[in-house]
Amino acid sequence: MTVIVVGAGPVGVTAALLLARRGVDVLVLDRHVDAYPQPRAVHLDDESLRVLQDAGVADAFAGISRPAAGLRLLDRDGRVLVEFHRGAGVHGWPQASMFTQPDLEVLLRRALADEPTATLRGGVEVVHVEQRDGPVRVTVHDRATGAEEQLRADAVLGCDGANSTVRRLIGAGMRDAGPAQRWLVVDLVAAGPLDVWPGVSQVCDPDRPATFMPVAGNRYRAEFRLHDGESAAGLDLAALLAPFGAAGAEVVRTAEYRYAAQVADRWRDRRVLLCGDAAHLTPPFIGQGLGLGLRDAHQLAWKLAAVLAGADDALLDTHQAERAPHAAALVRVAVLVGRLMTGGGRGGAAVRRLVLGGVRRLPGISDFALASRTPPLRPGRLVRRPRLVPGSPVGALVPQPPIGGGGRLDDVLGPGWAVLTAGGRVPPDWPGKVLRVGTGPGEVDSPELVRWLRGRAVLVRPDRIVAAVSPYRRIPS
Repeated sequence: MTVIVVGAGPVGVTAALLLARRGVDVLVLDRHVDAYPQPRAVHLDDESLRVLQDAGVADAFAGISRPAAGLRLLDRDGRVLVEFHRGAGVHGWPQASMFTQPDLEVLLRRALADEPTATLRGGVEVVHVEQRDGPVRVTVHDRATGAEEQLRADAVLGCDGANSTVRRLIGAGMRDAGPAQRWLVVDLVAAGPLDVWPGVSQVCDPDRPATFMPVAGNRYRAEFRLHDGESAAGLDLAALLAPFGAAGAEVVRTAEYRYAAQVADRWRDRRVLLCGDAAHLTPPFIGQGLGLGLRDAHQLAWKLAAVLAGADDALLDTHQAERAPHAAALVRVAVLVGRLMTGGGRGGAAVRRLVLGGVRRLPGISDFALASRTPPLRPGRLVRRPRLVPGSPVGALVPQPPIGGGGRLDDVLGPGWAVLTAGGRVPPDWPGKVLRVGTGPGEVDSPELVRWLRGRAVLVRPDRIVAAVSPYRRIPS
């Protein structure tokens, strides 16, 4: 069984790693021969790092990234409106990590090269995808020779970005979830560490919203919203960077981006499925762009591997059913946070200080700012959330606190379904191995998990999402 992954960015290669580690033959196709050299994504949260952990690269990622202190909101004069601090989260990793994307892409490609069932082929473009009875036929164009070749696969993942060819070939479109904005992204390198706040600084100026952040090493990033008709050539970058203490840093790249808020109307055509920016685009205000794509890959890889091993193709219906509402919810939050930070004109700036004073009480926003949690998945075939049970963990990630012996819970859970119980009754139809949590022989030693379980038993999916809590409703096999 072979899967073709179109796109060798972080989402595509991570999807390939997750599939290869489940015994699937994977071919990754990309139009570029080497890793894309320009920095794009710079932030991942602790939920996303659990995806990299499952892909086998989280520890290596920790070596090329830097934990961020949090988020600081400033007014147009540089006065602090509010700060949100981040540290160690409930998922065993820093709540916010900063990195440069080329470093991550090189790391992922090296890991993929070590997988015997995975191959990466660069310098080719997908020009056609056809599905009849049997395998998916993928026509590729060799950019060096001009030759065309037809490949066959049991499934195809479109991880080919915002201008996805695969999305177009399956007839999917993008639906707007908010207005688009033009921003200038400036990547910087300093001769030494700059004396700046160690987290993300967001200037809440409706006339010139801006963001500044240390990335990794002596690299920094600044972003400025552009006015209509404005370009980088007309800006005084030194003056714009001076309030952040970065006027003397070397500008290594400037690029104009159109930040869109969109979600695809169709994520699957039989055995062709979309992940990452091919399926959704989000403004950068809550730093969830790449994380959303990694979640797509994580929640799809085990389902696709199961289907290729003989499970019903209907399992793939849950991909859009689960991921599209989750992505749309995060896109809407990003749009809302962007409006809160930068909207309202000068009148809005005058009242922003008062509004931000109570931001921790705003539903949703404080959760993202303080806890880095994303919304739980909606109830469905693989998410059996009980009704009228506030705070149910079903649909969200099981936490990953420290466990005895210095290991990590996800590694103990293994690649398949699992059950965690701290004395709760385990329904006989729940799949997977049973792990008992406590201090006895053979039990998972974690006081935090004992407190979280509260005597319950929980069913954990291969992507670490809690599928059910006992008492229970039957989970289809």
